[in-house]
Amino acid sequence: MTQSLYDIPLTKIDGTPATLAEHAGKVLLVVNVASKCGLTKQYEGLEALHERFADKGFTVLGFPANDFAGQEPGTDAEIASFCTANFGVQFPMYSKLVATGADKHPLYATLTSAKPETEDRAGMEEMLRGYKIEPTAAPEVVWNFEKFLIGRDGTILRRFAPDTAPDADKLVAAIEAAIAA
Repeated sequence: MTQSLYDIPLTKIDGTPATLAEHAGKVLLVVNVASKCGLTKQYEGLEALHERFADKGFTVLGFPANDFAGQEPGTDAEIASFCTANFGVQFPMYSKLVATGADKHPLYATLTSAKPETEDRAGMEEMLRGYKIEPTAAPEVVWNFEKFLIGRDGTILRRFAPDTAPDADKLVAAIEAAIAA
């Protein structure tokens, strides 16, 4: 991936302007998160991953999005407070953004165009349909907690379905391989 991934303007959850350039040289796990989702408990596992591999040049980055069933309705301050109080989140969190559709943030436009296929997407789509929810069409993010693994050089390595748990063997193995690369 070109340096452009690192140049996309972002805003931290506290309102500070930022880019991913401050994380250049690290392995990143970019996750669109939500506070009122059935998968919200993944915050705990994401924080555990962050803590486990932080000293090896890895970090989780949380991007709240209200794209799916209105499951992230809060303000940035409310989201930050929720994540800290309920899950002890220490990993970097960013301002709420749009992860799908015509108005999607340039970060998510870059991620989904670089890695249009979500691993194990069919299982998540089936689960959503079981709840009478029609999934987004690929290459869009399918739901909250989809995960993009980015290598130290900014290459988007893998894209995991939202229901891939943070402690899933395949995700942990992919992180370990990216750290070792």
